Amino acid sequence: MPLLNQREFKADPWTFLDTSEPVPSGGDIVVPFERLVSDFKTLMLHDGQLGVAFPNNLPVTELEPYLQRLQLVTLDFPAFTDGRAYSQARELRTHFGFKGELRAAGNLLPDQLGFMQQVGFDYFEIADERFSLDAWLDAATSISLSYQPSFTSRSQMPISTARGLADTSAPDAEDWPEQPHYG
Repeated sequence: MPLLNQREFKADPWTFLDTSEPVPSGGDIVVPFERLVSDFKTLMLHDGQLGVAFPNNLPVTELEPYLQRLQLVTLDFPAFTDGRAYSQARELRTHFGFKGELRAAGNLLPDQLGFMQQVGFDYFEIADERFSLDAWLDAATSISLSYQPSFTSRSQMPISTARGLADTSAPDAEDWPEQPHYG
């Protein structure tokens, strides 16, 4: 499954472990949240980076005790109509100051990428083969203005900033011909 960051596809360096697989001696691993909670002491001894696959039906406050040790949080989109992971991402970035990799996984659509970037996602697991890889790349850069500051995309400018950069100089008098007055 391809992994898309802001502008390119890359191989996924992380290994996903289910709840029963043994922890390897090294390498970067991602575990389900249930395993993070139950095996946290063992996982802390792991020689490598640690990530978690967090479900979208739990409050992100449950991740707070573990965030200092996590380098990756994967948030799930079980259906493209289920937007709870947007709120989770924004909360992780704003309320908890999470600086690690924030990854979107599940039922993603290219149309959603710009909005996902705005709330803090910086990687996307592309599992859907209905869309070409070019469509995903185009979508990753298609939104250049937003109504709120973006966390990860430097190419997205808040509309208020864009308006401030617009040419606001007064037009010359000859550009404004006299208008007829009624009354």
